[in-house]
Amino acid sequence: MSEIPDLDAGAVVWSHPEGDRDGRPLLVLLHGYGSHEQDLFGLVPFLPDAFTFAAVRAPLSPPFPTPGWSWFPIEGLYERDSETTTRAAERFLAWVDALGHDGPIGLLGFSQGAVIATQALRLRPDGFAFAVTLAGYADPGILPTDAALKELRPPVFWGRGARDEVIPAPLVEHTVAWLPEHVELSGRVYAGLAHSVSQDELDDVVAFLGKRLDDPAG
Repeated sequence: MSEIPDLDAGAVVWSHPEGDRDGRPLLVLLHGYGSHEQDLFGLVPFLPDAFTFAAVRAPLSPPFPTPGWSWFPIEGLYERDSETTTRAAERFLAWVDALGHDGPIGLLGFSQGAVIATQALRLRPDGFAFAVTLAGYADPGILPTDAALKELRPPVFWGRGARDEVIPAPLVEHTVAWLPEHVELSGRVYAGLAHSVSQDELDDVVAFLGKRLDDPAG
C-alpha cells in the first residue's frame, strides 16, 4: 500500500478570509488526477455564494511527466488499490478535523477528487451534509461504515459523461448499482460529454446545491 502524506494546509484556496467564514456552510472542492487546487476554484463564481469555498491540493506528485497532484497512485487503467484510496480519504478527513469548522460541510469532487469525496462520505456518513461527484466512481472495496451510510442516505449528485473513456467501465457499472443502495442519489448522464464538465452539468450542480441550501436536511 502506498504511503499518503498529510495535506498541505498552506495549499488551500479560500473564497472568504477566516473571519468571514463563521455561520456559512462550507463546500470543499477536490480536484482530479494531475491537477491542482486552483482548477475547480474556477467554478466558484458560478456556484451559490451562500457557501464558503475551500479548494484543497491533493498530497501526491504523479510520476513524471504528469503535472500537478494526485490523491492516490494509478498503476495502469484498471489498477487501483482500495486500501490506498481509503488512506487518502483519511488524510483528507484529518485536514477537515483540523479546520474545526462549526457548520455544515459539503463536498464537490471531480474524477479522483470525486472518488475521495465519496470515500470520505463513506468513512464518515454523519460528517458531511452532501456530496457532488463529477466524472468519478465509488471504490468497490467494502468499508465497515457502509451500513451506517445506507441508514443515513445523505444526498449525492453524480454526473458523468456518456463519452467518458477515462473511468473504466467496470467501475462505472459498480457505481451505478452501489450508489442508489447507499445514498439519496440524483444525477445525470450527459450525452456527448467526455471526461469534463459541461454547462448543462454545471446548471444541474447549481440546482442541487440550491436545494441543499433551502433544505439542509436533504
